[in-house]
Amino acid sequence: MKKGCAAFFTLQACMLLLLSCNQNTGKQKHTNDITWSGDIAAIIHKNCSPCHRPGQSGPINLITYHDVVKKGGLVRFVTQSGYMPPWPADPSYTHFTEERVLDQHQKELIAEWVEQGMPRGDSLKEPIPPVFNELSFFGKPDLVIKMKEAVKLKGNGEDAFLILKFPYETTCDTIADFVEFVPGQKKLVHHVNGHLVSYDAQRHFNYNSGINLCTDTRLQLMDVYRQMHIPYTDEKKPAFPTLTPNTVYYLPGYVPPVYPADIGGFRIKKNGLFLLNNIHYGPSKKDLLDSSYLNVFFRKTPIRRPLTETQLGTFGVSPIEPEFVIPPNQIKTFHTQKTLPFDISMVSVNPHMHLIGKHFLAYAVRPGGDTIPIIRINKWDFRWQYYYTFNHPIKIEKGSIIHVYGTFDNTNNNINNPFHPPRTITQGNGVESMKTTEEMFQFIFTYMPYKDGDEKMDLKRK
Repeated sequence: MKKGCAAFFTLQACMLLLLSCNQNTGKQKHTNDITWSGDIAAIIHKNCSPCHRPGQSGPINLITYHDVVKKGGLVRFVTQSGYMPPWPADPSYTHFTEERVLDQHQKELIAEWVEQGMPRGDSLKEPIPPVFNELSFFGKPDLVIKMKEAVKLKGNGEDAFLILKFPYETTCDTIADFVEFVPGQKKLVHHVNGHLVSYDAQRHFNYNSGINLCTDTRLQLMDVYRQMHIPYTDEKKPAFPTLTPNTVYYLPGYVPPVYPADIGGFRIKKNGLFLLNNIHYGPSKKDLLDSSYLNVFFRKTPIRRPLTETQLGTFGVSPIEPEFVIPPNQIKTFHTQKTLPFDISMVSVNPHMHLIGKHFLAYAVRPGGDTIPIIRINKWDFRWQYYYTFNHPIKIEKGSIIHVYGTFDNTNNNINNPFHPPRTITQGNGVESMKTTEEMFQFIFTYMPYKDGDEKMDLKRK
């Protein structure tokens, strides 16, 4: 071999070796550079800490470095498997505000960080942990309304349905932004639906007296309301005060939607009460006490774009087809639909099913045939039922048809099936439809009459 050729091959070999070293060094550098302060803290604080903190639904705290290190293996497992953070909606179909979905890069960062022994990095540069209010998901409320007495739940293994009133008095009339229901027994509270009752200061009333709790929801409501001393006492007409419907709502995993200042809100009088027309507790095997409470958040701006809520399916404005009966050992799909009488700007959606729910799909078809994706849940999870808010209102024109499909798995393969062997499941009768062991198929959505430019409105929580 000539001397020049030998020198060339030697130089080429050195360059390959140097390139190889640089590649290995780069890979090692990437791995060693993953730290809590530089990479992981921001992911945890955004996607985990809001629920995994004192007073919220997460069973463990995931806020500080030491919190996460103690549960590092568990954090790695649940994030790699997709079990956490819980976000049932399919992000490839529609996006919503407050979306908690880890991308593949974030999952890999967490996995490699745990495998490398969870290095902290520079503690002086790590993000400051978010500051939370232990009594609320959102911070300090303007008004906290507590039960006058705790609810006694019997450990008889049966569902309990109650009517409760939460009386209050403020210094003046104002505007409420939203109401947060905080369950005392998080594992038992299944469903809450409540209204605001407002009193005219010029009339006579005595709503602070009377019973605060009724355990028989089959009684005539007017009789219950009289026992609760809800009507005016001056014998004038109207006898009953003003009622603002659906101001309090709760489902497992539910967080009240919070909109920009121009959207939503409702007037709240100085004197009034929140009437939980139905609070449903799931079965318990032991006697317990519940001291749930309400957080009310006020708004300083006037109401400009009030919201309307519509419900399809069970108890809604549209029939379910075929008849809502799920025979044993069958997987069955149902459909409901609604034609819109005018243009709307859809703001939020809330799908609802019970334990044997499997898939959920909602979309709209415009008069011209175009499809508007609304929400798709590929794997229904009864424990996480969000009220999903779009990033921007979705315009749906007059004449469009909203289609909703729900699939239910009433087989032994469904580990959430309340019956083994399976039995026929329906929506029950009246209040029975809200039992955990019965079923519901609902699609609830909030909207505003459409105005030009609504599609550009930012609905992200400020």
